[in-house]
Amino acid sequence: MKKIKKQNTNTRVALFAGATALMALANQSAAQSSDALIDKLVDKGILTSKEAQELRDESDQDFTTAFQAKTGMPDWVTAYKFSGSFRGRFEQFTSSNPNFAERNRLRYRLLAGVVVSMKGNLETGFQLGSGDTYSGGTTGNPLGNNSTFQDNGSKKPLWVNQAYGKWTPVNSDGWLLSTTIGKMENPFQFTPMVFDPDLTPEGAALQGGYAFNDQQSLMLTGAAFVLDEEKTSQQDPAVFGGQLIWNANWTQRISSSLGLGGFAITSPLNLTAANVPYVNQGNTRIFNPNVNAGAGAFVLANNYTPIIVDASTTYKLDVFPFYAGAFPIKLAGEYIVNPGVVQKDNQNQGIWGGITFGKAGTKGTWDVSYRYEYLEADAWYDQLVDDDNGAYYQNAPVGAPSGSTGYFGGTNVKGHLIKADYSFTDSLTFSFTCFINQLIYPNLNTVSGSGGEPKSNALHVMADMSWKF
Repeated sequence: MKKIKKQNTNTRVALFAGATALMALANQSAAQSSDALIDKLVDKGILTSKEAQELRDESDQDFTTAFQAKTGMPDWVTAYKFSGSFRGRFEQFTSSNPNFAERNRLRYRLLAGVVVSMKGNLETGFQLGSGDTYSGGTTGNPLGNNSTFQDNGSKKPLWVNQAYGKWTPVNSDGWLLSTTIGKMENPFQFTPMVFDPDLTPEGAALQGGYAFNDQQSLMLTGAAFVLDEEKTSQQDPAVFGGQLIWNANWTQRISSSLGLGGFAITSPLNLTAANVPYVNQGNTRIFNPNVNAGAGAFVLANNYTPIIVDASTTYKLDVFPFYAGAFPIKLAGEYIVNPGVVQKDNQNQGIWGGITFGKAGTKGTWDVSYRYEYLEADAWYDQLVDDDNGAYYQNAPVGAPSGSTGYFGGTNVKGHLIKADYSFTDSLTFSFTCFINQLIYPNLNTVSGSGGEPKSNALHVMADMSWKF
């Protein structure tokens, strides 16, 4: 018996040492397969759980040491994460209005970046992205990274999409506290009725949270974003806001989320078409003789201090036909009201409601969703909301730059969204998106004598293939 036990011990030590050596030589891309090997040795009873963890720790340390020696990186750098995506898109615009210029276009979007983790719970990262310049401008579109196939295959620019530093001084015992500064992924969790999904704001954010248990948690986010820097004034436009979210898992099947948020824009009179990119439309603008001539002389007629309430509930089925894994069904809604409106016609509210079946993202999963949105003209600043969700302007609105006719996203829009996604693999997903919209108030804010906007539907269709890495 002693001899058999000694043989087993020697075998275990040999396997342990051999696996350690193999993992020390393996690069980071093989980490998952190495972990699978260790798990298999534990299942066979060759390694104990403690020995397996020691092996993982030792291999991580060996890799870190070797990586630092090869790259010359300092020892306070603990991890690197490279990620990105490529998306190819077919896009079509049509309308029931005979004056609408129907169009098709092919576009792509490329995103690539790196996140560096450091000792002391520090993180910094950057992301580069493709993108055309916005109409009439020289910088990238703040609401998108799409590049259009055009101009004899001309070379396309890359922009800084994110560049930030983050510190998380507290992340234990259910508590979380982190702060971020720079050009960042949007920290707020609102629908596209409030923020375009591609917006990467610039400023500072503070996030705090507490998990009461595995079922209940609170998350509080506060941020200040710079909208513009004025050369001749200290009244720089900025957005200040916060959001409180209560997340709850009531059972293994049922979960919910309830949020309350609010924002305030400072110095809105400086957000003219001459000062900042004019991508969307919808807000009421009036002439101000104290501002430079041209489109820049038209300023926002209202203040923007919206209050936003959002809620969702999700129910999971154990199985569903042609779907891999538990099948979620999600109902969600959002309401926004802007008490800062000072005009007589209080076009200051918005609603968003929808349902989603399934959730794409991993191999064999898919989703189908529908939502209805009704966003009045001055419910929120039009340059921050979804630019894909738009309507047709036969006439340019008051205060718009020349050529501001056609399909525009923004506020003063109502309509439907139908969307479907299917993931062929963990990295490849097909998406179909269809917006069916029209202007809410056809006579609002149009050029005097134009007779207002005719009532007409606009159709915006997108078909995407997306690769992520």
